[in-house]
Amino acid sequence: MTIQIGDRLPAGELREFIEVESEGCSLGPNKFNVGDLAAGKKIAIFAVPGAFTPTCSEKHAPGYIQHAADFKALGVDEIWCIAVNDPFVMGAWGRELKATGLVRMLSDGNAEFTKALGLDADFSKGGLGTRSQRYSMLVEDGVVRQLNAEQAGKFEASDAETLLKQLG
Repeated sequence: MTIQIGDRLPAGELREFIEVESEGCSLGPNKFNVGDLAAGKKIAIFAVPGAFTPTCSEKHAPGYIQHAADFKALGVDEIWCIAVNDPFVMGAWGRELKATGLVRMLSDGNAEFTKALGLDADFSKGGLGTRSQRYSMLVEDGVVRQLNAEQAGKFEASDAETLLKQLG
């Protein structure tokens, strides 16, 4: 079953490659509990089928990076990019896109969280296995307030501008 507006995010873990060691976060991949990350925050989440892929790298992620200040101005605490890639790949992709400090590049390497959302997609015909559908959502204190899931192969509803309009 696919998550709906009004549903609470499912339990799960995501990983993030941490570039600078700090208290509670060691250098390299760190594991985070989704419930803990989302507690008390307004979060814009978008998911992509894969890091370094054309639409994801040229349009989807850059839109959220470009509009990070606009999201903050509308009360969004964090922006998350989720992909079924390992945290090393997500870290490298974030560095290339200059997302550091703007968008958290979160790995769902085994697609467990993506499957729990009901937003997984089978890309095995192209040799890519299980991936995420392309989507965006607004989450407040762990509850989905907006959800924009794309049809397969489309990029029409999950862009940054659409989610910004829904916030405004």
